[in-house]
Amino acid sequence: MKLILTQEVDGLGAPGDVVEVKDGYGRNYLVPRGLGIRWSRGGEKTIESIKSARTARAARDEDHAKEIKTKLEANAVNVKVRAGEGGRLFGAVTTSEIADAIGEVSGEKVDRRTIVVVNPIKSLGAHEVSVKLHDEVSATVALNVVPA
Repeated sequence: MKLILTQEVDGLGAPGDVVEVKDGYGRNYLVPRGLGIRWSRGGEKTIESIKSARTARAARDEDHAKEIKTKLEANAVNVKVRAGEGGRLFGAVTTSEIADAIGEVSGEKVDRRTIVVVNPIKSLGAHEVSVKLHDEVSATVALNVVPA
C-alpha cells in the first residue's frame, strides 16, 4: 500500500514522503491516526504543499529550538517521585513526568514523544535524558530525581 505521510513517523519517514507499507499497517494504524493518506495521482499537489509548509516551518522553528536548547541545558530539572528505602522507586520515571518537569522549568511545552530515555530511570539521583527539539537540534537535559 502506498501512502503519503502527513506527520513524521519514526523509522518510516517525514511529512510529504511517499512510502510503501504493508496493507494492515497502513489501513489499521497510519490512516486512522491521521499519520498518512492514501497515495493517488492527484496527491502530487498534496505532497508539494506538505513539503513547502514543512520547510517554511522548519526554518522558523529551528531558531526557536536553539533558544529552548540553551534554556534546558542551563538548568537542571527536578522530578519528584515516590521512593522507598535505599532510593528505589516504585516503578520508573515516565517520559510524561519528565515532560511536565521540563515544562515547569523552561516554560516551554515539550512533547513526551520527543524525550529519549536510554535506560529506564528506577533510582534517585542525577540522570541525563535527550530531548529532540527539531530535526537538527537535540538537547541533553540534566535530570535530578528527588523523593516527593
